[in-house]
Amino acid sequence: MNQIILLKSTDDADLDWCKEVKGNMYDMVVEGFQLLSRWTGRVWEQCAWKFTRPCKDAVPVESHNSSASFFDYEKVVRWNYTMEERKALLELVSYIKNIGSMMQKCDTLVADALWETIHAEVQDFVQDKLATMLQTTFRKKKDKDLSRILSDMRTLSADWMANTSKPESELPMSQHGAHDSRGNSFYPRPVAPTASQIHCLQFLIYELVSGGNLRKPGGIFGNSGSDIPFNDLKQLEAFFYKLSFFLHILDYTVTIGTLTDLGFLWFREFYLESSRVIQFPIECSLPWMLVSHVLDAQDTGLLESILMPLDIYNDSAQHALVMLKQRYLYDEIEAEVDLCFDQLVLKLSDIIFTYYKSCAASELLDPSFLMLSDNSSKYSVTPVRFNALFKIRGLKLLGRTIDLRSLLVTRMNKLFRDNIDFLFEHFESQDLCAVVELLQLMDVLKLSHHLLSEDLPLDSFTFMLNEMQENVSLVSFSSRLSSQIWTEMLGDFLPNFILCNTTQRFVRSSKVTRHPIQRPVAPSGKPNFYCGSHDLDVAYQNHAELYSGFFGLPHMFAIVKLLGSRSLPWLIRALLDHVSYKMTTLESKVTGLQDALPKSIGLLPFDTGVAGWQKFVHEQLNWGLKTELKTEVLNELKELGSVLYWISLLDIVLREVETTQFMQISPWLGLIPGNDGQIQKVQDVGESPIINLFKSATDAIISNHRCSSPSSFIIFSKQAEAADLLYRNNMNSGSVLEYTLAFTSAALDKYYSKWSANPKTGFIDITTSKDFYRVFSGLQFEYLEDSVHSSSRNHEALGDAVAWGGCTIIYLLGQQLHLELFDFSYQLLNVAEVEGVMDVQLGSSDRAKNVNNTQGWENLLEAMKKARRLNNHVFSMLKARCPLEDKTACGIKQSGALHHRLKFPNAVSAFETLPLRAS
Repeated sequence: MNQIILLKSTDDADLDWCKEVKGNMYDMVVEGFQLLSRWTGRVWEQCAWKFTRPCKDAVPVESHNSSASFFDYEKVVRWNYTMEERKALLELVSYIKNIGSMMQKCDTLVADALWETIHAEVQDFVQDKLATMLQTTFRKKKDKDLSRILSDMRTLSADWMANTSKPESELPMSQHGAHDSRGNSFYPRPVAPTASQIHCLQFLIYELVSGGNLRKPGGIFGNSGSDIPFNDLKQLEAFFYKLSFFLHILDYTVTIGTLTDLGFLWFREFYLESSRVIQFPIECSLPWMLVSHVLDAQDTGLLESILMPLDIYNDSAQHALVMLKQRYLYDEIEAEVDLCFDQLVLKLSDIIFTYYKSCAASELLDPSFLMLSDNSSKYSVTPVRFNALFKIRGLKLLGRTIDLRSLLVTRMNKLFRDNIDFLFEHFESQDLCAVVELLQLMDVLKLSHHLLSEDLPLDSFTFMLNEMQENVSLVSFSSRLSSQIWTEMLGDFLPNFILCNTTQRFVRSSKVTRHPIQRPVAPSGKPNFYCGSHDLDVAYQNHAELYSGFFGLPHMFAIVKLLGSRSLPWLIRALLDHVSYKMTTLESKVTGLQDALPKSIGLLPFDTGVAGWQKFVHEQLNWGLKTELKTEVLNELKELGSVLYWISLLDIVLREVETTQFMQISPWLGLIPGNDGQIQKVQDVGESPIINLFKSATDAIISNHRCSSPSSFIIFSKQAEAADLLYRNNMNSGSVLEYTLAFTSAALDKYYSKWSANPKTGFIDITTSKDFYRVFSGLQFEYLEDSVHSSSRNHEALGDAVAWGGCTIIYLLGQQLHLELFDFSYQLLNVAEVEGVMDVQLGSSDRAKNVNNTQGWENLLEAMKKARRLNNHVFSMLKARCPLEDKTACGIKQSGALHHRLKFPNAVSAFETLPLRAS
């Protein structure tokens, strides 16, 4: 074909070279016809062999059903082809259809070469070989009828205009039959003989050889009783059969259609009648069996041939309408094609989606996991080429042109939306700890979308994600995911998770058991909605289980990335409203505990010892009948502290994200962080580097006179200014934790008069018992006692969040110093410390007596020390993130008069500077 194209593009080509190229093309077409004929004949033979030898009554291995009954047609076709035979038949059908299609596409390209070659063959025979035969008959005075037939053959088909060896007026032979022995040469003319000429030549040769005897012994070209010489007879025989083949060459399109017609593989009317059914299921149809074999065999080499069996339906439909002229047959074929093609697009889309998702999951798999794996090759994906299928936009099927690419795009968009919905449902069936798994699976889905978008024009992943989250509207700031996170926090996380401050994470309380999660089944039972393959599914599930037992910074990073800057503020606002609600519910319960406290609580001397001090505290805290109320207050403080610590984790993550963004943006904006934490410019140059860069590039391009459209570069410069303004305004975003503490402080203002009574003299009232710190001190004391001596282990149900909630309220009310001076636990620790000093000063007998007295208090004292360290840690964090203003108090002048409005700074607590005793 390349030589033919080169020949047509060359004006003065060598005549011999042109003849050779066109002769080679003719031989190639003949070889193609022979191949197609031989291949189609083999398919016919196998089909006939299968129909005459159905499978036995024994159940085939593929059915896996011992009690099934089958139609006779199933025994002939469905269960009569092994997997190897289906593959071989599919490959052979692909050969036939591909070669036929290639030959059909070059019809107009090779037509002139075929016609010229046939023209040269005919003229060479009728002008050269027939001339020799005529010369022989005249010389030997043979039968005049023989000479007449030969002359008629020349007169019928000789093209004297193409003969270049004799003038046009010269006769082909002299009146005495003399013939020029020199060979003739011809012009290359694409004027092949017509079908009528070929038939007439065949008839004349038949009459010449047989003499009109239809029953000649030995066949038409038998040599017995013939006056024609043997050599001439062989030439006539060869030319006679060439003429028969010339008809197929000239009718090029019809010949290819006949040779590639495989419609007989579908027809089964005889078995429909014998089985007394209207139609067989598509599983019994041989074309669909071949398509299904490609889908199920996982053979990447056959994937590009998956559409070839559908051409059998085209052949059978053409045969039903044109040859059989039966419309009902065509209707049956059309109905089956519609069903089969829908199934093909459905299954093919699933295969493509599974492959790309497996590739994405394999690429994102943790490298450390692969290094520790014994068989890392099972997590790799075999490359498959779908590019040929993605480019099909004109599939011919029953006279319709189908855009397969468009159908795949539509199906892929639906699969991605269904997969996003499945991941959300999967997350909604688990607790908040599964947010890390959701992020991993969403990253896998996003990468698979990116890989597939390189070949198909899919919808934007962000748009599909927002659509499935019901967050498409410009005024919608909540989303399905944020609502689910908030619901999970209210229903499960805040009530059932406890804070472990030492590990900076939340863990599920041992008192609360959660039923095992039943993983939801993907739509239609498709496992590809998870990671694509079983091995990758197991790997990602094992990795997700590492984050299933706690909630910490990895989960917070996942929440920030999933919600983004649009839905995260909504969640923060919901948490702040929850803080305000908790303050409201806490007020009435705290009031109930305040009413049970005595009007004044004094300080006892240290000589009573630990036992005496503990007895004194029990006498002061008359809460025996308010057990439920104490439990409710502790739970409220625990939820409040959990929210505050949760927001502190969020603040850490947001600061890290903002730092990363600052490092990426600051070089373009010319900014650096200052010593005081504020952002400063590198130097006063007026405009940022990104604006200067685009402006200088724009000026240089505009100054060049060869620039055809400078307006586009001016737009670039304006966009740089807009980008500078946009990113510069987003640099100082503030602290979420500081805003939360300020919000909490504002929410406490309405309860300030009830929880923090101002002293009338301006000094701290030692005996006051109605302030909040007194309530928290009593709750903490009993809570610690209960956690040490009781088997209920309340600390495992509440954790460290109680201290975060109570200390935050105390700090914002300005009662930190009060707590550190008058807390029951702190005073008990002071008593124990004094007793320890006295033990050193006493003799051995007295020391042994005191040891016996303090025996059994070690666990309680250790728990109180831990509580004090935790409270100090919370206060330190609060001072760093929410420093209070200078307080006003009263002093006493030397004259004894009060000195009002004396300012003093909020100094560091003395307990924070004390060294801890070695345990």
